[in-house]
Amino acid sequence: MLINKNIIVGVCGSIAAYKSALLVRLLVKAGANVRVILTADAANFITPLTLATLSKNPVYTRYFDPENGEWSNHVELGLWADYMVIAPASANTIAKMAGGLCDNFLLAVYLSAKCPVFIAPAMDLDMWRHESTILNIDKLRSFGNVIIAPNAGELASGLYGQGRMAEPEEITNFLSDTIQEGLPLTGKKVLVTAGPTYEAIDPVRFIGNHSSGKMGFAIADQFAALGADVTLITGPSAAISFQKIKRINVTSAAEMLEACKQVFSGIDITVMSAAVADYTPVTVATQKIKKQDDDLHISLKKTVDILATLGQLKTADQLLVGFALETENEDEHAKAKLIKKNLDLIVLNSLNDKGAGFQTDTNKITIFNKAFEKMEFETKSKTEVAKDICNEILKLVHV
Repeated sequence: MLINKNIIVGVCGSIAAYKSALLVRLLVKAGANVRVILTADAANFITPLTLATLSKNPVYTRYFDPENGEWSNHVELGLWADYMVIAPASANTIAKMAGGLCDNFLLAVYLSAKCPVFIAPAMDLDMWRHESTILNIDKLRSFGNVIIAPNAGELASGLYGQGRMAEPEEITNFLSDTIQEGLPLTGKKVLVTAGPTYEAIDPVRFIGNHSSGKMGFAIADQFAALGADVTLITGPSAAISFQKIKRINVTSAAEMLEACKQVFSGIDITVMSAAVADYTPVTVATQKIKKQDDDLHISLKKTVDILATLGQLKTADQLLVGFALETENEDEHAKAKLIKKNLDLIVLNSLNDKGAGFQTDTNKITIFNKAFEKMEFETKSKTEVAKDICNEILKLVHV
């Protein structure tokens, strides 16, 4: 859930600041882009160099560098962030945030931010229990901020009680879970197929196509970013996923069919973007075929139509989306496939369109729904095309 999210980590003056190093490390490891802001007091507990090394970005400590006048734009940084996490948040900073004070760079960014703000307090138990702190926490909640409550335990003062900052793992998991809950496809199970299939001729040769799998992987990643539980069944492909998905590798059309049938009954949304071979050799030689005659004749048979098979199995509660790669009479062929295979949407690629088809980083699509409404899109990166496809699917999803 944190992959490619822009996260500001604000660190205040508290002995718990040493935990911020692990928090930054965990967020970066989860795929987030992290920028750190230290208050002047926080820099007494942990160095900017430590956090810059872990975040892979310069650390902000003040509005400008007095030696060269270089200015840190608090408004720009606040707008950059998808989420802001203040951990540890001291009683002093919490009071200033509640009162709208702005006497350091962290507070200026907080007041400029448009994103959700998570606050992980850290202080001694009597400070945490003090009426003014309680009022300030309630006020921050009323602003829409999310408080990650401190834990009970041994404190720096030697006392025992509530006030220990939540552990970095807890904060990271809390952030991920909160993001997950607000996504439109949370709880939905999605199946995506990608890549080509290779149909063996002998142990070293095969019939295949030029599909790279990039489109299917982009769709799978976009579904995961929307909160879905994604299973990606892919033929041979060098493409990689940037999200947390379940990947099943297959080689042939028969293997892809079997993998799809095993999971399909529990799936809410299926997008069949793989370029599955239409034919496969009748017999596969057990040894490499030697070059002898001028001609080699291979008998082929039809593969089982995976999309049509799933269309027959589909229930009223399931959505099924297919792809059509055409070179002539594109619209008519796509609409015929939509009906024949019991689809809810069909995504049309035309090899006549520049920037579309196999082995490219871009695509140009047209989508038809059951009412034959036509939605045309400009040539875009496959990542952006995946967003367009998922947005059209979202219109059909009852969440």
